Amino acid sequence: MPGRSGSVSVYNVTMATGTLDDRGIIVPCAHCGRQNRFAYEHLDHAVRCAACKTPLAAPADPIEVDSSAHFDALVAHSSLPVVVDYWAPWCGPCRMVAPELVKVAARANGRFLIVKVNTDVLADLGERFGIRSIPTLAVFIGGRVAARTAGARPAADIEAFVIQAASAAPAEKSAH
Repeated sequence: MPGRSGSVSVYNVTMATGTLDDRGIIVPCAHCGRQNRFAYEHLDHAVRCAACKTPLAAPADPIEVDSSAHFDALVAHSSLPVVVDYWAPWCGPCRMVAPELVKVAARANGRFLIVKVNTDVLADLGERFGIRSIPTLAVFIGGRVAARTAGARPAADIEAFVIQAASAAPAEKSAH
């Protein structure tokens, strides 16, 4: 899907140009192009474009994390489970799992959010969470790691892992 408006291709995988900031996810309106913020605390709510009032869909692509501060704000305040893919560009299995994560994100339908942490760029996050091998997937709920797994796997296995993690941690999920 290279060339799709509002996206960028990395390793032949289309990722949303949505970006994180300290308060939410910034995404362009597909109708008018205006930048809109999905507040972390309200990711599970319907959002309309501030300019044209068109309903906006929740991000349906993995989002690249650009700073540790934005990562911390997201996992601390997200009203949805956050699936984190710890990866690096030189990692073959990471490149194999990337298109599988795109499939999972597209099917998430606002149930959870997928973000990508490049451990070469944000090494402090890899150290803080004890990432010893990549790819590693972690599910954050209520600011805490609810589940974690390492290694490449197909989309169906990733989705099952996330759903199991989310259903096993209802107390943390309802804390926000």
